[in-house]
Amino acid sequence: MMMKILTPLSPSQCASRVPNLHLSVSFLHSVAISSNTKLPVEVEDDAETVYRMINASNLQGQLKESLSSSGIHLSKDLIDRVLKRVRFSHGNPLQTLEFYRYAGARKGFYHSAFSLDTMLYILGRNRKFDQIWEILIETKRKDRSLISPRTIQVVLGRVAKLCSVRQTVESFWKFKRLVPVFFDTACFNALLRTLCQEKSMTDARNVYHTLKHQFEPDLQTFNILLSGWRSSEEAEAFFEEMKGKGLKPDVVTYNSLIDVYCKDREIEKAYKLIDKMREEDETPDVITYTTIIGGLGLIGQPDKAREVLKEMQEYGCCPDVPAYNAAIRNYCIARRLRDADTLVDEMVKKGLSPNATTYNLFFRVLSLANDLGRSWELYERMLGKGCLPNTQSCMFLIKMFKRHERVDMAMRLWEDMVVKGFGSYSLVSDVLLDLLCDLAKVDEAERCMLEMVEKGHRPSNVSFKRIKLLMELANKQEELENLKQKMSIFVTEIPT
Repeated sequence: MMMKILTPLSPSQCASRVPNLHLSVSFLHSVAISSNTKLPVEVEDDAETVYRMINASNLQGQLKESLSSSGIHLSKDLIDRVLKRVRFSHGNPLQTLEFYRYAGARKGFYHSAFSLDTMLYILGRNRKFDQIWEILIETKRKDRSLISPRTIQVVLGRVAKLCSVRQTVESFWKFKRLVPVFFDTACFNALLRTLCQEKSMTDARNVYHTLKHQFEPDLQTFNILLSGWRSSEEAEAFFEEMKGKGLKPDVVTYNSLIDVYCKDREIEKAYKLIDKMREEDETPDVITYTTIIGGLGLIGQPDKAREVLKEMQEYGCCPDVPAYNAAIRNYCIARRLRDADTLVDEMVKKGLSPNATTYNLFFRVLSLANDLGRSWELYERMLGKGCLPNTQSCMFLIKMFKRHERVDMAMRLWEDMVVKGFGSYSLVSDVLLDLLCDLAKVDEAERCMLEMVEKGHRPSNVSFKRIKLLMELANKQEELENLKQKMSIFVTEIPT
């Protein structure tokens, strides 16, 4: 008899919930957490100290003075960590640029390629395109080797995100004038990959046909162009053009085309392509099988998808966590939760640890069932296993807490996020602050806002306006002015 990890529901309780929901003992009991578990204390290192200096410096030259007097050695590794911190917390881009230039101006010091690309990303995200080209020109003069096809893709990605296809292509040619020596097919591929990710496959196709005679398309070119189509007809056209150029498809090429067939629900074509792979001595890998598992789920065949897990092992390809997640997802979509649970059990017995995506498959079902108790149990056990929730996990939970008006649970989730550093502050805070304002929890709302700002994350205008009104009604003018002062580190204007 299969052991159950969640407390069984009474018949009356089941009426308002998804029936027959059981999560395996090895999935949840193996990750049990004690109620006395203490959260680790966050240790502030040099990168955090420098990050705070960047955000606290508003006057010209103040940052340089702070850095100079701090005694902190600005190594390449430290600079990489600081810039990564700024990137993920949306810190002040111009102050960060001052820091980057200050560090790079030291005699004999050269930035890493990671620092350059991250600095360019930060500037691009904030539409500081003039500063991007200034940095690139400075880099070319000092160490041109830092400018790589990846650098091109980083810059073009930000341009494409905010500007038109024409402006993206113009920036591409601007790079050619900047670094003509190595401007080759790899750079062309960077442009195509950017368009596939930030614009559309149609845009990428049109640019490819316009520019392909000026470059020599290689296998990677076609792998990029095959990766995003949902129309098998379009993908097949590129596949045939690739073969016409004498290029031999590799496993990435086949996987891309199989993915198109699966998305288009043409599973038979996908299977035939796998047979063709084997005929050409190209071995299907775990991505091949995972794609097939997902495709079978799309056509409502979760049992056949489960058989693929066994089949791939017979061919010497061991299923990994994403492969199991794909099969589990199929059963969750079909509302066959006992089968999904059994697969998790099997996965754990094979020594594979469920990740945030695995938990989210169950959080989704519990959310649809509006089952607060079991969602909270699963969350605590997830932390106990050491698996940190991702943003999707947090959103499932915070929305449910808001529906049930559970401020205590919502605040616990927020505290865990602050201490452990998971989830999106901006997305979760919008829902959390909405809940706190609805219930007039002014002290809790103020605390969350301050913690968010001190971490370098800017609250949305809507959230700030709601809290501002709540604090004014509570006659907390001094606290409101303090909050405004702390928010002055952000470049954008504070709403009035």
